[in-house]
Amino acid sequence: MARQLSFAELFHPDFLNALEAFTLRARRVARGGFIANQTSPSLGSGIEFQDFKAYVPGDDIRAIDVNIYQRLGKLFIRLFEEQRNLPLYLLIDQSASMYFDDSARIVAGLRSALALASISLSQHDSVGIYSFTDRLTTLAKSRTGKHNLLPIARLLAELHEGTTTNLRTSFQSLSQQKLRQGLLIVISDFFDEEVIDNLTQELRNLRHRVILLQLVKNEDTEPTMVEDLQGDVQLLDCETNVGLDLSIDPALLNRYRSAYREFTQKLTRSAASSNAGLLVVNAEEDILTQLGSLFQYPI
Repeated sequence: MARQLSFAELFHPDFLNALEAFTLRARRVARGGFIANQTSPSLGSGIEFQDFKAYVPGDDIRAIDVNIYQRLGKLFIRLFEEQRNLPLYLLIDQSASMYFDDSARIVAGLRSALALASISLSQHDSVGIYSFTDRLTTLAKSRTGKHNLLPIARLLAELHEGTTTNLRTSFQSLSQQKLRQGLLIVISDFFDEEVIDNLTQELRNLRHRVILLQLVKNEDTEPTMVEDLQGDVQLLDCETNVGLDLSIDPALLNRYRSAYREFTQKLTRSAASSNAGLLVVNAEEDILTQLGSLFQYPI
């Protein structure tokens, strides 16, 4: 039976109360600082690139174009055309891997989505909500106004466990909708073997500025944190139900660690080479504290 979390499990009163304070603080800097990220110099307050200008003291250093500096040895910053409102599109992974285990990543994913939606709604920006497994589902094309926060929360709480992941098909379906150019935040664990090697091209095909919000858990990097992972075991893929018999030993654990490092490196390189942002969020830690790193303000 497909797993579904209740509204109370996802958005308990303590979280909703903290979300209100988070939104009030974040919106103070959203036009000047939303959204900082690890791989792109700046997204500015708009998304249409306009021009370059020579850097002068006081300019936003996040907007410095590193490529120009490497070629010319001079500092220039990118200028973006400011828009009155910026459409925000949230694309949420609801595949089986997101629902796996008691501390499922989907909880952190949906809370992150609601927090980001709350900021945009408070600024009179529009919010579109989409989910995906092996296909795209439209939950809400365009919602505006703070009164839509709880309706969006209810929509998110209605999501249930899907099956396999197909980012390529989902990206293509989203592009075919011909949405107004905006900011697309993809919330996922990105466990999609078929697309990860070609993710750069998939991201470049999108019309939007993109931020990848990767949901991780501590056991991802250290498999020995998983209970009973020793001796002879059968691992079952939660999305395909394909089993694999293994004998756990130090050499195998090291091979896993190496493979996971390669996976994260590919994701980081894809984001950087496609001018997308990458934000890594630990699903086992406080979401709002981590999302505060998106803003030039101590949340």
